[in-house]
Amino acid sequence: MQDFPIGEAARRSGVKVPTIRYYEQIGLLPEPVRTAGNRRLYDEATVRRLFFILHARELGFGMEAIRTMLALQDDPGRSCARVDEIATHRIAEIDQRIASLTALKAELATMLDECRHGRIGQCRVIETISSPSAG
Repeated sequence: MQDFPIGEAARRSGVKVPTIRYYEQIGLLPEPVRTAGNRRLYDEATVRRLFFILHARELGFGMEAIRTMLALQDDPGRSCARVDEIATHRIAEIDQRIASLTALKAELATMLDECRHGRIGQCRVIETISSPSAG
């Protein structure tokens, strides 16, 4: 297996170079092998780990949840119950966000229905948004 520099790791994983360095600093990635010239070298396992972090972030998992899942991933014989718990918690967060967005949509629709095609002076949307009790 061939090691490659940080730029290639970034290209293969889709994670930017500064972010890779940050993940190393906070312990999500192991310390990379270094050349005699002190250049970082990465392997395919690290690229897979970077992709995991990237995808987990895209799914909205927080850094601590990612840290926990990576630690569990490093012990493949363990039960996946903890990962299931983390994913279930994320689904609950998504459900809560959907409910909040649905309520927001309904509120905006109501404002729009009360205002449609009127004049700015009587615009219910602007009036409601301008109100200190809005939001």
